Amino acid sequence: MSAETDLVARFYGAAQAGDGAAILAILHPTFEAHTAPGLPCGAGGTFHGPHETLAKVWGAVFAEFDTAPYAESWHETTDGMVVVTGRYRGVSRATGRDYEAEFVHLWRVTGGLISWLHQYTDTARWHEAVSPV
Repeated sequence: MSAETDLVARFYGAAQAGDGAAILAILHPTFEAHTAPGLPCGAGGTFHGPHETLAKVWGAVFAEFDTAPYAESWHETTDGMVVVTGRYRGVSRATGRDYEAEFVHLWRVTGGLISWLHQYTDTARWHEAVSPV
């Protein structure tokens, strides 16, 4: 694995541990995230900076879900992008319903820190978990 892939792997470990400080430690100051439109909790859209993304994406999601991303396949492109496919697995805190949603994450690393994320996920699975019966 490349240094870039190792760094991205650290993100998944930190997310699975719910360790916001470890996530912040590996994000570039100009980090930008593009998350799937339609994600619950207002977590879909474009976010700028590590702190905004931690609060409005991961923090918002973790407040509503006991969840984490689990990587299944890793790919490195010739221009340095790290592409990860996998599944989010977890449970809605409000309804107690389990969910599983596939994802694709595109990552860029700049200066030894993660600088960019583009996330694709099946938002319908997330909404099914939080919807009333």
